Amino acid sequence: MTVLCILAAFLCFLYCFIVFRIRSGSRFYLIWALGGFSFLGLAVMLRYDLWGRIPMPLRRALTVLLIVGVVLFVAAEACIFAHYRDKGRPDLDYIIVLGAQMKPGGPSAVLKFRLDAAYDYLTANGDTLCVVSGGQGRNEPCTEAQGMRDYLVERGIAPERILMEDKSTDTSENIAFSAALIGGTDKDVGIVTNNFHVFRGVMLARHAGFENACGISARSNIYFQPNNLVREFFGIMKDLVCRNLI
Repeated sequence: MTVLCILAAFLCFLYCFIVFRIRSGSRFYLIWALGGFSFLGLAVMLRYDLWGRIPMPLRRALTVLLIVGVVLFVAAEACIFAHYRDKGRPDLDYIIVLGAQMKPGGPSAVLKFRLDAAYDYLTANGDTLCVVSGGQGRNEPCTEAQGMRDYLVERGIAPERILMEDKSTDTSENIAFSAALIGGTDKDVGIVTNNFHVFRGVMLARHAGFENACGISARSNIYFQPNNLVREFFGIMKDLVCRNLI
């Protein structure tokens, strides 16, 4: 067991380095370093039998917390994968493309995947309108909405089919501000985002009042997928605590 913990620590540190080197757009990759140190600590505890020196009530409490954490993680990931390949319904009134990082050279890879999925849907459904949603971060050359609109127009989507919501800073605001721009939540909408993010995007939309919201899944970079899935688990837990999903 000690050897397995050391191996797990090595893999965590290695993945942390890989994600850092290929640049994920955030610092969440540091959680893998934390995981590596945690596995090393567990290895030390097992090697020197430190676990047995912890008072029994505390050991039981820690065990229960671990089991609850594992159950929550598995449940959250099951929900994520249940919506992993959502393609939406035809002829929606609107699709809402959730924002992601804009770079000086154009949309980040994550955002480009979303925009390509939106382009495919808009091309196949000529009466559907599109809301591009996202404000401007400190490291972005323009608002995400503006960059998204420019990308879709360059690909041939008519400008009059695109509405810009350019004030939001997170997914909850993407949905809420887009609803205000649309003029209510009684429309049939599709939430366009990357596969790992579809479940939370749709649940946030339904919580905001879009009862018939559906997901439109875009692909994502396979190298970042473990990082994305773990990060999304924490996003789901945060929104549950904040009562954004219920």
